[in-house]
Amino acid sequence: MTADITTAQWFLVSAGVTVVYMAAMAWVMPTPKARLRMVLVPLAGWVFLLPNAAVKGYSIAHTLYIYCGALLTFVVMFVPVANKVAADIAEQEEKPWDKVPVNMPSLYWMFGSATACIGVGAYFWQFID
Repeated sequence: MTADITTAQWFLVSAGVTVVYMAAMAWVMPTPKARLRMVLVPLAGWVFLLPNAAVKGYSIAHTLYIYCGALLTFVVMFVPVANKVAADIAEQEEKPWDKVPVNMPSLYWMFGSATACIGVGAYFWQFID
């Protein structure tokens, strides 16, 4: 069983995932500085991931699958704990000399959800041509 998705369709999927990611991060991140950092992630993915994959001979489908998975992992990690993460980021930027204590439930959520996303991505890898 393989996914019958063409390269052109993968580019459309990755464009849609990029829009979802940017909208989610614009909502989650409380300050312009934090938003800018998170908005640069997809750009870095396009600039570094695609040429690197081409040089190493990876298929575009696999490369775009990883790109989409990475962005969606950030969305799954941050959106459910957005209020606490936003408050922590804002507090850290207001008082850079003080260390903001780690919110353990948020940390556990982010670690657990990232692990689950990696597992799901690894499972579906076999279906990508």
